[in-house]
Amino acid sequence: MEHVPALDEDLKKTLGPATAKVLAEQLGLHTALDLLHHYPRRYAERGELTSLAELADQIDEHVTVVAQVADARILTFNGGRGKRLEVTITDGSGRLQLVFFGAGVHKPHKDLLPGSRAMFAGKVSKFNHRLQLAHPAYEPLGGDASDRDAATAFAHQLIPIYPACAKLESWKIAKCLDAVLPSAQEAVDPLPPALREGRGLVPLTEALLKIHRPGTKADIEDARQRLKWDEAFVLQVALARRRHADAQLPAVPRRPLPGGLLDSFDAKLPFTLTQGQQTVSKEIFDDLATEHPMHRLLQGEVGSGKTLVALRAMLAVVDSGGQAAMLAPTEVLAQQHHRSVTEMMGELAEGGMLGGSDQGTKVVLLTGSMGMPARRQALLDLVTGEAGIVIGTHALIEDKVQFHDLGLVVVDEQHRFGVEQRDALRSKGKQPPHLLVMTATPIPRTVAMTVFGDLETSVLDQLPAGRSPIATHVVPSKDKPHFLSRAWERVREEVEKGHQAYVVCPRIGDGEDEPKKKKAAEEDGDRRPPLAVLEIAEQLRRGPLAGLSVEVLHGRMDPADKDDVMRRFAAGEVKVLVATTVIEVGVNVPNSTVMVIMDADRFGVSQLHQLRGRVGRGSAPGLCLLVSEMHEASPARARLAAVAATLDGFELSRIDLEQRREGDVLGQAQSGVRSSLRMLAVIEDEEVIAQAREEATRVVAEDPALEHLPGLKTALDALLDTEREQYLEKG
Repeated sequence: MEHVPALDEDLKKTLGPATAKVLAEQLGLHTALDLLHHYPRRYAERGELTSLAELADQIDEHVTVVAQVADARILTFNGGRGKRLEVTITDGSGRLQLVFFGAGVHKPHKDLLPGSRAMFAGKVSKFNHRLQLAHPAYEPLGGDASDRDAATAFAHQLIPIYPACAKLESWKIAKCLDAVLPSAQEAVDPLPPALREGRGLVPLTEALLKIHRPGTKADIEDARQRLKWDEAFVLQVALARRRHADAQLPAVPRRPLPGGLLDSFDAKLPFTLTQGQQTVSKEIFDDLATEHPMHRLLQGEVGSGKTLVALRAMLAVVDSGGQAAMLAPTEVLAQQHHRSVTEMMGELAEGGMLGGSDQGTKVVLLTGSMGMPARRQALLDLVTGEAGIVIGTHALIEDKVQFHDLGLVVVDEQHRFGVEQRDALRSKGKQPPHLLVMTATPIPRTVAMTVFGDLETSVLDQLPAGRSPIATHVVPSKDKPHFLSRAWERVREEVEKGHQAYVVCPRIGDGEDEPKKKKAAEEDGDRRPPLAVLEIAEQLRRGPLAGLSVEVLHGRMDPADKDDVMRRFAAGEVKVLVATTVIEVGVNVPNSTVMVIMDADRFGVSQLHQLRGRVGRGSAPGLCLLVSEMHEASPARARLAAVAATLDGFELSRIDLEQRREGDVLGQAQSGVRSSLRMLAVIEDEEVIAQAREEATRVVAEDPALEHLPGLKTALDALLDTEREQYLEKG
């Protein structure tokens, strides 16, 4: 009997060292199980030809096509010394040229006779304005004797087209799969039998055979449905177990004191909370009052008043004798939060100081660039409990930082922090502190369930009264240069009315970002490098905005200089701020009414939405101008048009995710997801994810340790190997 590889067996034993090396290095496949989960991207049907017309969008990509040879001829050059074989293939509508050079032209010339059909794989390139594949690998699909093996292998089958690489074509991967498919019989089924039968899903072994060697399209559908459920369910069980474990931890209940700090703060607010803010605050206060740590995600539209909700939660904790820490991703944002919190609290933020309120507390800032005396005082205020609230950057996480009684951790812009950082701060509490995670990037429900599945979610989608609408327009600077001139006139008009403006560029331009500039230029072919803050600021000072105070802000400036510029901009002394995306989150200058985003096509949809949220924060209407040189029919311009068409961040995040590859959806921080979501599409499979979450919650409630579900436990251990632990620890 032939050798059936074990699922965890290294592919070297089955396929030989050379092939195994390519699979490992190029495709990240190491074992028979990895290879079984390397699913076909699509299927070609025998007799049905692949569309060649689509290749125009795939220049420089490695493709596999099925087509018929129309003609083949050998041409000579260099006085007959050189030979070139040109083969034209067709699918009945489009044509494509294949080229072979040198001594290797005779075999393809003999194999690729007019009228014969084959699979071809290679990199699509352009030569003399025509698409071609140079030296493609090919596999005949004919019926004569020399092709009989290939023909038998593919006979009566849908041909799987695998994600491939230059060193290993799709059909070679198919042959590798033939060697490991028998071991699919050993695959442990993670789904509880009752769930599988209740949902009418095929067994795992059958799904693996059908996905790789389908007899009909119905086979593919059965297999996909089953494999999607596996991915959704195993991931949701992992998240449900984390939620369950967190719910068992002890925490100190934190309830606001009647007539205490929170009541005093609410009494001095010059406006009433929106209905959304009241609802979300209630959810948070209910969580804080329990004996288990809160784990809540607060996602809010740009400008929906998340900071106020978080501040009220922090004040409730201070009322109960605890301390609250807010972790921000950048110094600019930490300083901004510190400024706005102390302004909102007034004398309540000066506890123990002259002129401070009796009920007040101290609010301290802690960042890496602070001077030694200020830093020492902040650390002292934290360890004695003098400071009820601390706002800081990664500096909060250092070993030196000790708290008197840490009761609540607020993490702003969650996606910018890795695992260890969040946990390092939480570990500073005597008991696990409550956790509130905030993001201003609206996330569709299913993505929230997949990425933040261990957190309960609250959504703020109502803007506070007095917020102004933001008009957004695309400025096609190449087709209509006078539109760009008009944009600068608009900036000048706003400044003359007493308002201020932002100009955002993708690059700093200080020489240190030369490698980035070079990389962008290489990727973009003949496109110019991205526009830079320092260059644009200089052009504006000399040209269209001459006479106005124009300043720059970017991440590589000295922290004191950054804070100085931000302070002067907030005070209205600086009229135009030319910046990188360092202003993307949290910067709040209500007097800013206009934003011009240069090379807007180089930013993502959600990022543009974030940036735009910096204007229209006061009573005057906001204006956002998206400047782009891209052609009107390009996908980049379609993206910009989508941003201009709606202010609904949830709608835009959907568009954003539909346009990006699934691997990017979950962000680099979710390291395990890229390798664990092969079949599941987070946006399309909304229903599967929601159902899997329900089933997972039920299964974990009944059997938290999964003692009665060994198959599920095995699948979970595979998902949670050390590399993927971090995914659930959630950066």
